[in-house]
Amino acid sequence: MSVPIIVTALMGAADFAWADRRRRAHFPPDRNLLPAHITLFHHLPPSVLEELAMRLKRICAEPSPAARLTEVMLLERGVAYRVDSPALMTMRELLVEAFAGLLTPQDQVPVRLHITVQNKVARNEAKALAMQLRKDFRPRPLAIAGLAAWHYRGGPWELATKAMFRG
Repeated sequence: MSVPIIVTALMGAADFAWADRRRRAHFPPDRNLLPAHITLFHHLPPSVLEELAMRLKRICAEPSPAARLTEVMLLERGVAYRVDSPALMTMRELLVEAFAGLLTPQDQVPVRLHITVQNKVARNEAKALAMQLRKDFRPRPLAIAGLAAWHYRGGPWELATKAMFRG
């Protein structure tokens, strides 16, 4: 069966552990099928996987992009930490150009990079968590360690390929 490919930025180990702890603490447990992640593309066709793997390796031959956590975002029915990284957005644009014509409408528009820690809850529950997290939040650097592509099969994702940044 042909399944879509999802592309994410991989966080450094310490930042991933921090974000994943928050996700496990606040995401509804019955819906939390994934670890913390930063989605770059939601749905690429599986036919691009070989070319995508080559492009991810080429992009990751460069130094890792600077990134920062800049704020707590209130989503429609959840909460996330906004990720600001012009360099990572430039890398995403290279992939947008490479796969033009194959992107879904959702992936054709610029993304708001973020790490979701809660989703699919009542709006008032999301607002309460956002207020709670904002009390202690301070903008800070975020390590981006690599890029990965995943097979989406309806539940947990299956790693298809990954590339790590130099240095």
